[in-house]
Amino acid sequence: MVNSGGSVPVGVFLASLCVALCVGAALKSDVVLENSATTLNHSMVLVQRMEALLTQGNGSDVILRVQTLNTDEVKLIHVHSLVLTLQSDVFDELLQTRNSTVMLLRESPDCAAVFDKFIRYLYCGDITVRLNQAIPLHKLASKYHVWDLQQGLAQYMTQHLSSDSLTGHVVSWYQYSMQIGDVTLQNSCLQYLSWNLSSVLHSAEWSSVSEELLLALLQRSDLVLQSELELYEALEAWINQNQPSVETAKSALKAIRYAMISPQHLFHLQKKSSVMLKYYESVRDLLFLAFQFHAASPIQLAKYFDVNCSLFMPRNYLSQAWGSPWVINNPTRDDRSFSFQTQLGPSGYDASKRVTWNALFSPRWLPLSVRSAYPEQGSMQPSRTDGGRPRIIVTPATSSPDFAGVSFQKTVIVSARKQGKVVVRHVYNFHQSTEEAGDFLLEADLQRRASEYLIDSSLYLHIIVKPLYHSLIVGKK
Repeated sequence: MVNSGGSVPVGVFLASLCVALCVGAALKSDVVLENSATTLNHSMVLVQRMEALLTQGNGSDVILRVQTLNTDEVKLIHVHSLVLTLQSDVFDELLQTRNSTVMLLRESPDCAAVFDKFIRYLYCGDITVRLNQAIPLHKLASKYHVWDLQQGLAQYMTQHLSSDSLTGHVVSWYQYSMQIGDVTLQNSCLQYLSWNLSSVLHSAEWSSVSEELLLALLQRSDLVLQSELELYEALEAWINQNQPSVETAKSALKAIRYAMISPQHLFHLQKKSSVMLKYYESVRDLLFLAFQFHAASPIQLAKYFDVNCSLFMPRNYLSQAWGSPWVINNPTRDDRSFSFQTQLGPSGYDASKRVTWNALFSPRWLPLSVRSAYPEQGSMQPSRTDGGRPRIIVTPATSSPDFAGVSFQKTVIVSARKQGKVVVRHVYNFHQSTEEAGDFLLEADLQRRASEYLIDSSLYLHIIVKPLYHSLIVGKK
């Protein structure tokens, strides 16, 4: 059949399209053999014609009747069986078993709302996605086995965790990744929430955190937030709003590291916190141990208690007592040094003791023996060694007898701007025995002004020093 106006029959057009798609690679290789050949690319015109074919419904041989579950809402879409068969083996099977030109599909409300967008992708190969459309589109791609779209949407979600949305989306994406078993997306969401927890705690998204996700976050030591007190207050708000089971509330409260909260604030919580008053018996022993930690020397405490447990393990606290921010302008120019102070430890016994730290950043690391020959900042230096990778070294300015029984873990947080928002890009940890992070900015290209590790051509760091205590318990013979 020829359409009115003398146009090419739709069946012939689609068949020619299939041949063109299949042999496209071969045609491209022929061009390479002939140096004088020129490629004429009219693929965009082809996409426009395919979109017009869908929009106008010319030559359609199937009508998709998309019904929204539990409603009378129905959407009719005129399609071409050849296109659907090429893109989806599920559609291929459905089309082979149909009894009429109308095919009924039942979809959930969120999937029905984006179904026409999904069908357009099958015709045109491109799609515009909004944050709230990622999950329903991924569901449709999974249901109908459109694997390229499924993979692209999973990648989209991983890359848009930091995008702004009114109610938040990372928590819902995490829950969805758990349902479908996408471990990569699940870990990406969990890492984003952990490294940017301070902002999450004060967002509308915090109240939507599930019990499972809440407990998973509370167990982690890599949480980035202002203080443990901030975490407790956010947990109290979550419990009051969500009214979880007694067991969940107790488990969550037991995961708070009370030894990292000052005695003054602990006293206040004991008297003023409604959640603490309600569940006091479940955390009484932990509070008692925290008060002992603050009252005695850590060395003395280590003789009687296991100080390697999570109660005495600091998280990544951004408050001044634990470290300092460091903004390095034009980081590829030369070496930089920086000094800052932290508390010796979170114990009330060490509250007045301070440690001075020296940090050295080098965009082109050189061994100390060579570096000493170039003492002047900005002077000519030999070419990079060891691959020329950036290095950061953090060492105490002086030694002290107070360091006995404690080692220091250094954490360097690198912030970046993604989708217009400043977020944590990477977290590096290294211990006292190494004094430097060997993989620091290993994949970063600081030479590019548009580097994803830079904000306005500057490197935004935050250095945290965490004391880790060693148990001195002597086993019974």
